[in-house]
Amino acid sequence: MKRILIRSGKSPFRVATPTEFIHQDLIGTNTGNLLFSDSAHKMLSAPDTEVTSNGIRTDPSARRAAEINEQYDVFVVPLANAFRPSFQASLDRLSTLIEQLTIPVVVFGVGAQTTDDYATDRLSPLADSVKRFTSAVLERSASIGVRGELTARYLTDLGVPADRVDIIGCPSMFLNGGTFPELRAAELTADSRIALNLSPDAIPVGDITGLARHAQQRHPQLTYYAQNLADAELLLWGDLTPETGVEDPFPLQLTHDLLRENKVRMPLDPATWIDELRGYDFAFGTRIHGNIAALLAGTPSVVLTHDSRTLELCRYFDIPHRQLAGLPAETDPRELYESADYSAMLKGHRERFDRIVAFLDRNGLQNTYTHGDGGAAFDARLAALDLPASMPVWDGSDDGHMRYRIARLRERLATANARIDTRVKENKELRGRVAAAEKRQAETARLLDAARAELAATRKQLGALERRVGGIEKRVMVRLGPAVRRRVRKLSGGGGKD
Repeated sequence: MKRILIRSGKSPFRVATPTEFIHQDLIGTNTGNLLFSDSAHKMLSAPDTEVTSNGIRTDPSARRAAEINEQYDVFVVPLANAFRPSFQASLDRLSTLIEQLTIPVVVFGVGAQTTDDYATDRLSPLADSVKRFTSAVLERSASIGVRGELTARYLTDLGVPADRVDIIGCPSMFLNGGTFPELRAAELTADSRIALNLSPDAIPVGDITGLARHAQQRHPQLTYYAQNLADAELLLWGDLTPETGVEDPFPLQLTHDLLRENKVRMPLDPATWIDELRGYDFAFGTRIHGNIAALLAGTPSVVLTHDSRTLELCRYFDIPHRQLAGLPAETDPRELYESADYSAMLKGHRERFDRIVAFLDRNGLQNTYTHGDGGAAFDARLAALDLPASMPVWDGSDDGHMRYRIARLRERLATANARIDTRVKENKELRGRVAAAEKRQAETARLLDAARAELAATRKQLGALERRVGGIEKRVMVRLGPAVRRRVRKLSGGGGKD
């Protein structure tokens, strides 16, 4: 039995509640992470293979490294846009862990993230961290799997040998192996169901809020599929914007039309996410995995690319896309749908699948599609589970999570009170230190004043003494005869007459 440890937020077979997803951050801040990790999990579920999720948080301790070395045969690390400044600390923790491992380490689909012009100069502060990571990985595997041509060039420019870099895309597109679902054709009308996905970090690139607003006006059946942990928390907790009247054009407040009309969903498990998207006619937006989920559901989709991470995968997989920059806000989803050509994506899928299989073979990993049952047992086990549906907007009723909300509020209140107590104690100690310092300062000032008074008295006494000495000298000179006075003056350098 080959024992594989895979880096992922959770196992595909763990049935978690929405509150567990939020409280434990099982999605690693973004549901898209589960889509590619679940796909890798399924792909590696070959005969005589046991795949275990380790959780997405990295424990780089020597104790954890020893456990992994003892309990597993391979450590598989599916990654997305890991070569970015905000992930540097996490990348360094991964490197620290990997450097302590004695088992093979295989990296799936890692990518660099920069602007959509592929300029990598902004990644220069990461150079040492990326070199350290790739060196640690390549000491324990034959090659490293990257998302596309940008990342391959980025690594070779850093000195990684080109023959040790395999372009394999993202595992999410191979959820069904070498076959791809047939895409449903539809004539988009005002009654068509549209699935929208948006990224907050795309706001500086193009008018995504305007695109969303116009799409909603033309297609009232539109639903916004959010993906971030912050979205899940909003749907579970709500906010005070209806009472305060605060509004934002991006759908992250209850005052937004999409939330007021309960047209927002937050997917938790990829299986239910894909199943729900089968009921839509078209999907579009800036989320690469939101659109891949739609494609896997057989729903045509178009990606609005706004950075290298989205553009790189679209180019590698020939996924229909449009660049967000300069795209008019009035663009109709129907125009995006009618201009999309999926032929290259579908035609090249098998060749791209063979490429990722060759990567696995090169690194000593079997896959269920060429060595097993094609994922049938995985799919059957998944279908038997009661996975949670996507989260809707909470309407204030008892939806089964009231105990969590109350307990969490109580916990937060206790934490806040503890912090206040700590601050009070710290302030009390600080006040004591300030009082002691003020007392020392007062004593120093008193001593300084006494010293100044003593100095003034000394100067006064010295002045009086100098005057007395001068008087004595004058009287002595008067009593001396003229001849003696002339001699004294001559000796002292003086001159003149009496």
